[in-house]
Formats: sequence, structure tokens, C-alpha cells
Amino acid sequence: MARATEIRKGNVLIIDGDLWVVAEYKHHTPGNLRAIINMKCKSLSTGSWKHIRAGSSESYDVAYLEKRKAQYLYKNEGTGDYVFMDQGTYDQYELDHDLVGDQMPYVKENDEVQLTFHGEKAISLDLPPSVNLTITESEPAAKGNTVSNIFKRAVVETGLEIKVPLHIDVGELVKISTETGEFMGRAKE
Repeated sequence: MARATEIRKGNVLIIDGDLWVVAEYKHHTPGNLRAIINMKCKSLSTGSWKHIRAGSSESYDVAYLEKRKAQYLYKNEGTGDYVFMDQGTYDQYELDHDLVGDQMPYVKENDEVQLTFHGEKAISLDLPPSVNLTITESEPAAKGNTVSNIFKRAVVETGLEIKVPLHIDVGELVKISTETGEFMGRAKE
């Protein structure tokens, strides 16, 4: 149990048997009145949002989470879920498409990733700040186009569509931000 004043952004709370991650946290004390804590939380099972307004004396259960390395194996075509394997125990875990679908364009098959667990259930995928992926499709650059602020459409090996400078061609390894999806530069192996 943690008091509302001890909770921080990123904590995972157990509310009504469901796990909720704190996405926004604001502590407000209006004049001589009691402190008010406003939290915006996202359900890890349904993806829905909840706004919580709590007093400083209220308490919440904070979930114990464990991070483990796993290997991305494949997408289960029947369920649409993504299958990962613990490399030490060879146990397989599925993560729901609704929870991690927007992160998967940054992950190739057989990539090592970090999963967050609550007990023995995988609940989320943690991506690094950037990934290196190979360009598989792009428009050819016209000779003489060397202006540095003009971008063209390109597709990387996972199917993610990005904008790259005109001088980047098919087969090149590029660095992409996993937070914004933007091209960050050429990558070194």
C-alpha cells in the first residue's frame, strides 16, 4: 500500500483487481485546503483511461512488476497476439495486439526485447529509445537533389513507413526513434 502522495508517474496500481499505469500525476494544494492528487491512469488489460481524484490520505495498492528479457517469435495469426519466448526457461508468452500493436513495427522476428511481468503474466513491452532497421522500399533519389530538408517516403523491414532524406536508399541501415517514429540518421552495425 502506498499513500496517494507517494505515487509517481509510471507506477502501476491495482484498482478493482485490474492493473492501471499512472500516465499523469498532479499534486495540487489550493490555499489552506487539503492536498488533491489528480491521476490519469490507463488500464493494462483493456487500454481504457480513468481519471482519479484522490485526497492525500487515500492509499492504493502498487503492483510489484518484474522485467525480463525475451525473444520475439511471431504474430499468432489466429488471435492477432504477439508471441515471445523467455530465453532461459523457453516459456512462451502472448501479448495482446491492442496493448502492444503500435510498438511492434519497431521489432523484428528474433529480436531480444524486455517484457514487464506482473506475477507470471506478461503485461507490457519496453522498447529502447531507438532501433536500427533496414530500408526495404524507397523512392529513388533524383540526381542533383541535395537539399537537406526534403524528405521522401521509405518502408523498413518491419513494414513501418517513415520519412527519410533524399540521399537514403534501399538496403541502408537507419536509426529510428521508437517514441516519435522519426528518422534519426544512418546507423552503424
